[in-house]
Amino acid sequence: MSVAVIIVAAGRGTRAGDGAPKQWRLLNGQAVLLHTVAAFAGVGRILVVLHPEDMARGMALLGGTVTLVAGGADRAASVRAALDCLEGSDVTRVLIHDGARPLVPAGVIQAVLAALEEGPAAAPALAVTDALWTGADGLVSGTRDRSGLYRAQTPQGFHFPAILAAHRAHPGGAADDVEVARAAGLPVRIVPGHEDNLKITWPEDFARAGAIARERTKMDIRTGNGYDVHAFTEGDHVVLCGVKVPHERGLLGHSDADVGMHALTDAIYGALAEGDIGRHFPPSDPQWKGAASWIFLDHAVKLAQAKGYRISNCDVTLVCEQPKIGPHALDMGGELARIMGLAADRVSVKATTSERLGFTGREEGIAALATVTLIAE
Repeated sequence: MSVAVIIVAAGRGTRAGDGAPKQWRLLNGQAVLLHTVAAFAGVGRILVVLHPEDMARGMALLGGTVTLVAGGADRAASVRAALDCLEGSDVTRVLIHDGARPLVPAGVIQAVLAALEEGPAAAPALAVTDALWTGADGLVSGTRDRSGLYRAQTPQGFHFPAILAAHRAHPGGAADDVEVARAAGLPVRIVPGHEDNLKITWPEDFARAGAIARERTKMDIRTGNGYDVHAFTEGDHVVLCGVKVPHERGLLGHSDADVGMHALTDAIYGALAEGDIGRHFPPSDPQWKGAASWIFLDHAVKLAQAKGYRISNCDVTLVCEQPKIGPHALDMGGELARIMGLAADRVSVKATTSERLGFTGREEGIAALATVTLIAE
């Protein structure tokens, strides 16, 4: 599954009061749009749709980190412009998000993506809980049944070919992309939204969003460390951080002996106070004989998510004389980032020697150390 994220930020935001459009205003010292883009780090390719007059400003703020797209006359036209940019790519899923929703929790994003495994469209929403009235001339003129009513949020997710076709067939004027999808006959699954996922609309919304963002900085932050060792044995390659590296010997282990990935997995378990790999995948269990270590790392990442944490960053150090790690370090970091669903700049893989001292210095094996930081959502 290849995911693209379209962040729509081409509006003028006149209801937000005087000043620059709301996506460019500061929220706790940083542009609202930067907060929004950061929320999707590691999810997939990011396209940001801007008003044509804001393209230079967008390049100064975001250039090189996202794809900038010039928007159209209305929201639907802006979304179509971004969808057109993706045609012919390998993208299979697309998330469409409001640029003025800077505080979307990672859990909401993941819930939408998970729902796309079951159907062509999904979107987060909150059930309406307040009483509903109609009014005229300042007086209540009637009431409405709130059952079955929801407050829509974003990101709204779709199978890419389906939403592209739906937008191209739609006459325009839709309130959001769910309306476009439903007009094309696509069933849209509702997933739970979140109260923090507010859309900045009015001047007072900045204060509320700022308070939420500040509260998040006080959240539970955990750090875990991992350490692992594997001895050399007969073979013609080693697997390190998911990358096959040619070598005159292999590494001895119950699984594929990926010492770097094992250390990183243990670091995540450690931050969660969940023991080590052996607790979750006992070496006495024959089903894990020769298993690929990404299975362990994927389990640790998903366990962190289930406990309400996201991985902020991680650092892996490989200790060996041979093989040389430098030529492969970027590929290793990229593979770890892919498995964990992180941006590449949140994953570090580096190497050192032990100056010919100890078992690594005698080239008897490879050691690895890893550190990871988890942040509660």
